[in-house]
Amino acid sequence: MSLKEDLKLLIKPYYWINILLSITYIFAKKTPILCKELHPYLFSQEETCEFDSRETEILFFLIIVIMIRSRKTGSVTMINYLTSSFLYTKLANLILWFYSDIKLGMAYGVLFILFALMLPEPTYSGPDNVIYFRQPNSLEEELERDRRVVWLVTFYTTWNPACVNFAPIFAQLSNEYHLDNLKFGKVDIGRLPDVGKKYHVSDSSLSRQLPTVILFKNGKEILRRPNADVKGKLIKFFFSQDNMKAAFDLNTLYKECKSNPIKPLKSIKSQEDKKTN
Repeated sequence: MSLKEDLKLLIKPYYWINILLSITYIFAKKTPILCKELHPYLFSQEETCEFDSRETEILFFLIIVIMIRSRKTGSVTMINYLTSSFLYTKLANLILWFYSDIKLGMAYGVLFILFALMLPEPTYSGPDNVIYFRQPNSLEEELERDRRVVWLVTFYTTWNPACVNFAPIFAQLSNEYHLDNLKFGKVDIGRLPDVGKKYHVSDSSLSRQLPTVILFKNGKEILRRPNADVKGKLIKFFFSQDNMKAAFDLNTLYKECKSNPIKPLKSIKSQEDKKTN
């Protein structure tokens, strides 16, 4: 997504409320007016409006964690960085408020949980050419129904940040490359875990396979990302639009499918009947 689109998303309550929750402690401690006026209520009497060594250690550790997690999730836009860091920034604030006062920590924890329940991360709702397989056997049946169709299928969960970040990218690709014989599909393995097991995609909260994109030709798997090396170790894949196009050679695949359009099965059968007669 462009910066302009990112800025539009920031208007949504989920983002600006989580940004506020992520900076509450720093804002209260480093804003001179707030710190001086609310100091007796927010911080112990002996504390100043400067971070002590323990607070500095917590914040420094937070920066390191965010950098590592953003790299692992392949964050490439401002929104990606924010969504991948919200959990850690809020946990750091929770620790800092408990460190300051147990009552303030409990109050912040209640807000943390309340907003998490009331404001789930927004999912992509724009245009796409994606077919959602919502039944246990629907993907398998579709692959067998017409083997001439090439399928690019994403296995995802709704709660995984990387899957949420990838949704608009996959939607854009489906709009750009969709043909009658080149189709895009999605399977929520959070709701259909047996489908995930069948295609060897883990839906665990610690899974590094989310999302997984598989290319099917003639009803069989041809390529997937992320994939494993010869030792069985998962190779990290950054799900950007350019990486997807390169990994699955979508431009070439599109040209091949467009130059070889599929004919309706009925017309093929009628032609075969004429030849036999």
